[in-house]
Parts: sequence; structure tokens; C-alpha cells
Amino acid sequence: PDVRIVDVACGINHSLALDDKQRCFSWGFGGYGRLGHSETKDEMMPRLIKTFENMSRGVKGIWCGGTFSLALDQHSLLYFWGQSKTSGEATMYPKNVQDLNGWNIRSVGCANRSIVLAADESVISWGPSPTYGELAYGDTKSKSSTIPQEVKPLEGIHIYRVSNGYGHSLFMAREESEQEKTSINKLPNWP
Repeated sequence: PDVRIVDVACGINHSLALDDKQRCFSWGFGGYGRLGHSETKDEMMPRLIKTFENMSRGVKGIWCGGTFSLALDQHSLLYFWGQSKTSGEATMYPKNVQDLNGWNIRSVGCANRSIVLAADESVISWGPSPTYGELAYGDTKSKSSTIPQEVKPLEGIHIYRVSNGYGHSLFMAREESEQEKTSINKLPNWP
């Protein structure tokens, strides 16, 4: 069949591809369910993830962490599969992250085990320990969380793009109003 790929994402030993029909494919090492096929079998060629085969649930964004994958569907529902916790628990097929239902997700960033996303006028992040501050909770709060939490230091700042490295996150913020500029100027800055 004729497949036109419009986006790709890579994790550790696995990859995702999104086609122009809003279908998601995965291949690579199948450990921890990171491929989303309800089994741990390795796939040497891209294989359609059946969860997203139904066109009413078309995918508009894909991301990979170290041992997990994420997809955002046309209804702004975020799906997770694979393993992000060090406890060994794994999700073998795409499962809706219900804590995020109702949020208008704009951008997602994934690191080895952590996830940061921009939604509405908030930034939401989570990831098990150890983390190095990449969840952006600030100095007065725990550096890790196993459930999605709003990032209070970035409250009121319109973040339109996030990206993660191994132990850090980068945010691009809108500066269209004086209030937005004031909020950004209140953030810590370095010499």
C-alpha cells in the first residue's frame, strides 16, 4: 500500500512514524510494550498500531521517551504505552492518560523517563526519580512525580514549545503582552 510518512520519533531502540492518514506505526525492540502491539515481540519493519486504526481516533502527534511512546489523537487525548517507571511496570498497548483529558495539549517533550507538556496556559510534567530538575517544579518541591502535575513556577506563562534532554527541559514562551513579559522576567535567570 501507498504510505506517506509525515512525522517520526525515536526512543532507545524503537521508533514511531505517523502517516498522512493519521495512523501510527512502530518498530524496533518490543521490550516493556514500547511498540504498543500488546506483546513484547521485536518488529524489524514498521507495523500499524491497531489502537489508532479507527479513523475517528486519528493521531496528530507522536513522541518517544527512552522506553515508552506517546500519541496525541484528534480529540486531544494523550495515549501512553511502554515503561516510564523504574519499578518494572509496563503498559503493553496505548492507554489514555486520563489525568490529562480536557487539556488542550500543544507540545510534548520526552526524555529517558520524564514527560513535560504544554497545555492551555499551563505546563504539566511527571517522571519517576531520579530526575535532575527537568520537571521544572522548582527548588522547594520534590524533583519527581509519578502522576501528571502542573508546574507552578511557569504558571501564567504561555508555553508553546517544550523539548527535553537527558536531565533538562527547554521551554519557548510567548511574549505578546506586558503581563506575559512580566511573568517571564520573574523567572530565575543566570549570568
